[in-house]
Amino acid sequence: MEGSFEIIFVLVTLLVMLAVLVADLMRPGLVMFSVCVLFMCFGILSPQELLAGFSNKGMITVALLFLVSEGIRRSDALGHMISRILPVKTGEKPTVRKGYSKLMPTIAGISAFLNNTPIVVIFIPIVKEWAAKAGLNVKKFLIPVSYAAILGGMCTLIGTSTNLVVHGMMLEEGFSGFSMFELGKVGGVIAVVGILYIIVFGNRLLPSDKTPEEAAAAGTPRNLHKIEAVIGPRFKGINIPFREFDFNSRYGAALVEVRRNGEVQTDTDNLILKEGDTLIIEADDSFFTNWGDSSEFMMISNGHRHNLPVPKWKKWVSVSLLAIMIAGATFGQMPRIKALLPGIDLDMFFWVCVVTVIMAVLNLFPAKRYTKFISWDILITIASALAISKAMTNSGLADMLAGKITSNISGDVSPMIVLASLYIVTNIITELITNNAAAAFAFPIAMSAATQLGVNPMPFFVAITIAASASFSSPIGYQTNMIAQGIGNYKFRDFTRIGLPLNILAFVISMILIPIFWKF
Repeated sequence: MEGSFEIIFVLVTLLVMLAVLVADLMRPGLVMFSVCVLFMCFGILSPQELLAGFSNKGMITVALLFLVSEGIRRSDALGHMISRILPVKTGEKPTVRKGYSKLMPTIAGISAFLNNTPIVVIFIPIVKEWAAKAGLNVKKFLIPVSYAAILGGMCTLIGTSTNLVVHGMMLEEGFSGFSMFELGKVGGVIAVVGILYIIVFGNRLLPSDKTPEEAAAAGTPRNLHKIEAVIGPRFKGINIPFREFDFNSRYGAALVEVRRNGEVQTDTDNLILKEGDTLIIEADDSFFTNWGDSSEFMMISNGHRHNLPVPKWKKWVSVSLLAIMIAGATFGQMPRIKALLPGIDLDMFFWVCVVTVIMAVLNLFPAKRYTKFISWDILITIASALAISKAMTNSGLADMLAGKITSNISGDVSPMIVLASLYIVTNIITELITNNAAAAFAFPIAMSAATQLGVNPMPFFVAITIAASASFSSPIGYQTNMIAQGIGNYKFRDFTRIGLPLNILAFVISMILIPIFWKF
């Protein structure tokens, strides 16, 4: 009877949690941590199990990768690269399709090794400036920038935090985890097909109307600019009615409008600002100097680059350190290297620790302010999701759900049907909440399903990892989609129109390739 109560209690609590996350009533990390505390109060989680996620190797690797990404961002190596790829040559007639063919493979390749969010934040202003010079509508490009980052993230272990979350959970359960390029067997194919899909159909499926600031830019005084500022996690006016927040005095800028979910919010006085909202403000260039390096805003742009001069050696050193980290983590797991250094595990965690310390010593990112470059809500979300995953196992909910998936009225089902079911469920959840939470929820069900079927769990682990990252149909599930939506003023349906076919393509490719590379 006690087991039944725990199953029902955990299930109902998780359904309520999903509703709160979808409604965006509180930050995801706080919502999920509160659920963990509730489970601890009812004895479903022990204090040790609640805290275990905060020491998970995958979670800490994600935290350090934020700092590595910041070091790369500050070196301006990526901005320099993309500016060379997207020049506007005299006499050349740029087209949207040519832009896709140059832009998307480059972003996907970079995103395979760096955090997606800073890549999108770096590239959106550059792409906007290039599109304006080329006479192309910017709304044709911002969603593809986000999609390219997501597609690239599927190709390697460090491409996205989701991969590291599942990897960390596999290690805790005694599995070997993913190697650096293992997920690329499926993710690489999805990335190539996805890029070709955007090149062929992107121009036709994406909107092209003018954004409000383009239409109003002509009326802006010469010493002022229309500036887009995406609200970050430390913005002081979050969850405060705008009329009670002295925006003008704090930021030296006038608010013109607020965009949320592709809609312009007209009643700004009573509007409660949230992380991810895009503010259109009127300010001079001092706004970039004062707030361009602040975590109060995820991105600030007026269509032009505002980077401080960076010594050339920092560009070369930062890129070299990234290459060393990738090569070290790849070759460090080879049997011959392990035999040479039996006392040291040269995995990704080892190399990201070393590179982070070197970057701090060389001042590639400001060491005294390193905490501001880490997205703490993402880390708390990951750690809490791992604890919730444990609660699902402890309560028996994971076994029950796995049993529902692995059998029906007519008897046992094939592993392929279970694989497809896990993929679809995980993909739906990631479109509604967050990718890391979706992967953590699906993991115990996948492991339990493999046990009940008596098959290798690796195909299921790969499926939930890919499905949790394949967030194309909604701006909600991935932060880069939310940034693109705010800056481009896209409607929700814009993502669904171009993203749903991409979701279907990713599903079909996964169902074909996963059983080939990872046998049941």
